[in-house]
Amino acid sequence: MTQTDAPGITALDIRDVSIEYGRGKRLKRVVHGVSLRVGVGETVALVGESGSGKTSLAMAALGLTPIAEGSITVNGKTIDPRNRGGVVDAGAQAVFQSPYSSLDPALPISAILAQSVVHLKLSRREAAKRSLAVLDEVGIPPAAMERYPREFSGGQRQRIAIARAMMPRPRLIVCDEPTSALDLSIQAQVVNLLLDLQEAHGISYLVISHDLALMKHLATRMYVMLRGRIVEEGPALDIYNAPSDAYTRALIDAAPLPNPGAQRLRRAQAAAARATA
Repeated sequence: MTQTDAPGITALDIRDVSIEYGRGKRLKRVVHGVSLRVGVGETVALVGESGSGKTSLAMAALGLTPIAEGSITVNGKTIDPRNRGGVVDAGAQAVFQSPYSSLDPALPISAILAQSVVHLKLSRREAAKRSLAVLDEVGIPPAAMERYPREFSGGQRQRIAIARAMMPRPRLIVCDEPTSALDLSIQAQVVNLLLDLQEAHGISYLVISHDLALMKHLATRMYVMLRGRIVEEGPALDIYNAPSDAYTRALIDAAPLPNPGAQRLRRAQAAAARATA
């Protein structure tokens, strides 16, 4: 989780980006002049509730959503958001939320992994060798190569999705809620896997999430997003332990506790504090 980039070099540099959907009278701006930076070898979390605009910003970073204003630079290359190939060429990949829908059910794992490096023009043998290597790194046995996604658990599928993202040897991976569809014990395994891969390869991560408690373990820095704007940013532990914005505190208070009584007490205390602020 350490930042190793030289001055001025970033894995992802989003500057004054705005995103709009619709046309004419139905045009709606969902992201308003947001700036965000991910250093080389760094993990940055972008957190907020559903509808805050965080996924739209992540999709723009991947070239999957056009931007109305601003600029996006990936590993020093300014990206045209209408051209996803540009993002791939710049060394960016993605891991999406659902391990059940992000893998093509009609293809064996070998074909899914091979598809991710078509642009590299590897031979079949080279692609197979790389596939076996990345599967080993994520803890999936070689026998999985000719099996189909339906034959794996949710946690295993997400490991395969991470392996697919690793195939082109990216320098940046955008993770959109990579653990939210998984059980708590599996979430911890996936987080540890991402950290291990980062330590081994120096990968940078932009992680989209609503879970501040989880992100304080994964990220070095955190941006909090509300209604398309950044309302707080800084070191992840500082924001979690001493949030300066009321919305950030509300996100923390909304996280479930195993004791219902403690949950009610915490929320009541938070409400009282906001009322007297």
